[in-house]
Amino acid sequence: MSSQGYSVLDKNRIRQIEAIVGKEHVLSSREDLICYGYDATNLEVLPGLVVFPGSAKEISDILILANGDRFPVVPRGMGTGFSGGAIPIHGGVVLVTTRLNRILEVDTENLIAIVEPGVVTGDFQKEVEKRGLYYPPDPASQLYCSLGGNVAECAGGPRAVKYGVTKDYVLGLEVVLPTGEVIETGVKTMKGVVGYDLTKLFVGSEGTLGIVTKIILRLLPLPEARKTAMVLFREVEDAATAVSRIISSKIVPSTLELMDNASIQCVEDYLNMGLPRDAGALLLIEVDGDREVLPKQMARIDEITSGLNRIEMKIAENDEETQTLWKARRALSPASYRLNPTKMAEDITVPRTEIAAFIRESKKIAGARNLKIINFGHAGDGNLHTSIMIDEKKEGEKKAAEEAIEEIFKLTVRLGGTLSGEHGVGITKAPYLDLELKQGALDVMKKIKKTLDPNNILNPGKIFKA
Repeated sequence: MSSQGYSVLDKNRIRQIEAIVGKEHVLSSREDLICYGYDATNLEVLPGLVVFPGSAKEISDILILANGDRFPVVPRGMGTGFSGGAIPIHGGVVLVTTRLNRILEVDTENLIAIVEPGVVTGDFQKEVEKRGLYYPPDPASQLYCSLGGNVAECAGGPRAVKYGVTKDYVLGLEVVLPTGEVIETGVKTMKGVVGYDLTKLFVGSEGTLGIVTKIILRLLPLPEARKTAMVLFREVEDAATAVSRIISSKIVPSTLELMDNASIQCVEDYLNMGLPRDAGALLLIEVDGDREVLPKQMARIDEITSGLNRIEMKIAENDEETQTLWKARRALSPASYRLNPTKMAEDITVPRTEIAAFIRESKKIAGARNLKIINFGHAGDGNLHTSIMIDEKKEGEKKAAEEAIEEIFKLTVRLGGTLSGEHGVGITKAPYLDLELKQGALDVMKKIKKTLDPNNILNPGKIFKA
């Protein structure tokens, strides 16, 4: 047995797994294992084995074997997560769902689709848009993340301000429970209140309560048109006020993104776009819907922002200009690494009215420790990506960043916010869960986990402290 009470994967167990999925769908060399021991965090743990099942039945058989022999199983999609949810901290089997990659059905009359978890989000969006339909959730990694991973984390994205997040589009699931039973949850209809809402329980459970093998998704009609603007402000407080006033004026943009001064300077160093370095904040605003309505909405946004210490407002007149305006936001992630080689990225969410206070106070927290910080993200729903950029080779800098992150989490809770808007808890936020959740709620969550996973086989050590 290992030190955590789990069995080591010996040759006999590996042969049993190969018999379930086929030898060609099992990886065991060190070179291969390294590729599946990390995600978008800077953390890495080598698994004992990597397995690519091709059906719910194969997943069920693996979990039944895992319960009998006591080895952990860690579900993995495309490995794009930012919370360590797919990292096998206790070793065992990493179970990759990429072979389950079929779009099974697109029902254009009932506006639903049935998909497997390995379907790439961006590919699915393109497929339904060919039919005049729309799947709004748009995480930054949409071109390579999977729908199963989106369900596990309840992924969001820029369009969440108007359209909501993944949980708002999942109608039903097929799930393999930790003990191997296969169940179906939810409905194919817009309404359904028979029994507990198990679908919502599994969405956002980060692969700790079951492995999703089929997803029923709600679709919308594709918006007819969109219009995009970039607005620069002298102070971040003015940008934050603009966010609140735009939404209170009964305009709900499909995208309302914010970049603070440090973010603007990063992008300007990287692209030399001509952005004013003294700008306090930038808003990227997009509205969509009926073509004749959009100019009126953009004119109202122009009117609202003109009285808020605005530097300038640029409105795109065609697709090429739209892509130019988006260039700054899309370049921010690579541009940020010019500050330092390692990013410690969090995704707190605060009330819109507290955005300016959060940015101001988080800069103070980082500044007191001589750390570099940028704040950007989905201002329309208060979801900010606050990133501390560090050089791990500098003595004490990582420890200082960890201390700053804890203070930033405490600040978030004081402002009425939450520690994660879309990245999830995984292992990176597990130590801080009690900053936000009361003990009673934590106890209920742990009881659910214990009931569904009595041997703690599925993704152990995630969400709750290991």
